[in-house]
Amino acid sequence: MLDIKITKTTAPKEKPADSVLGFGKYFTDHMFVMDYDKQNGWHDARIIPFANISLHPASTVLHYGSEIFEGLKAYRIADGSVQLFRPIENMKRLNSSAERLCLPEIPVEDSLQALLAFVKCEEDWVPHSEGTSLYLRPFLFGNDEHLGVHSVNHATFIIIASPSGSYYAEGINPVKIMIESEDVRAVRGGTGYTKCGGNYAASNRAAEHAAQKGYSQVLWLDGVHRKYIEEVGAMNVMFKINGEIVTPMLSGSILPGITRKSCIEVLRSKGYTVHERLLSVDELKEAMANGTLEEAWGTGTAAVVSPIGKLMYEDQEYVVNGEKIGEVTQMLYDTLTGIQFGKIADPFGWIVKV
Repeated sequence: MLDIKITKTTAPKEKPADSVLGFGKYFTDHMFVMDYDKQNGWHDARIIPFANISLHPASTVLHYGSEIFEGLKAYRIADGSVQLFRPIENMKRLNSSAERLCLPEIPVEDSLQALLAFVKCEEDWVPHSEGTSLYLRPFLFGNDEHLGVHSVNHATFIIIASPSGSYYAEGINPVKIMIESEDVRAVRGGTGYTKCGGNYAASNRAAEHAAQKGYSQVLWLDGVHRKYIEEVGAMNVMFKINGEIVTPMLSGSILPGITRKSCIEVLRSKGYTVHERLLSVDELKEAMANGTLEEAWGTGTAAVVSPIGKLMYEDQEYVVNGEKIGEVTQMLYDTLTGIQFGKIADPFGWIVKV
């Protein structure tokens, strides 16, 4: 069990109004910090006033990208209390990412304790308005102070938080997606299944090209065959084809999304057939052309689900479900947000109270 020392700020910030929050613009008064070295392991767990980080110019993270992160939310429910959605899954995934990048893993019970203590400290920052939340960003990076390429001997684990507005403040509007056929996001054996900064930086070029053509995100194909559907931008992706749900299988190049996992469990609990398998772009193209593609949506922490209204591939644009949110997509959104905000019962045991 961690011994977490708490130093409260002497200059608390004025909290912004819920109506201006947006995403990632404001930060709470404190942050959790913990250090690692090979001799002592993880030590000096503390909650301190939010401040800049001081790094040696040769720090490993700056030169070799030794960095991983997670993203989850704290929700305020009707009785005023605060709860988290499947935080243990986030902490397990953090360790999976750490193992791949040769960063030190943190015992799940310790990282969960840190997360809960930090949210408790910042509880007043969890906004109250419909659809708002406190976004939590745990991250871990190597900070050895020399330039050799090697596994990490010194690291830091930090949690920061940002009050966030409703993702769908103006209603759920289906997005336009472009299937990317040039750049690739990841390959098996690489870092595709981790949440590391390099994955996201390398995706920006394709995202910018898509934006220039009027599309909000790209749909990635696999990096070997350029043939199989993988994921959408920063989200996993699902399709309803001929009454059944199809989502790309976790093959090592796709992020094992916690919202993806939750959607699959909800769908199966309601009797839907869900296939986790390879899905070729040609099969998807045929389903789009003949009308058997009934719904398509992305899944992720920020949006929960994001309906897809248009898909573009090889300069041909296809409309999905009349550019309206589908019945299954709506059900998933209502079910997951209902559980997250305490509006409906949690039959899965996903909620952790703060």
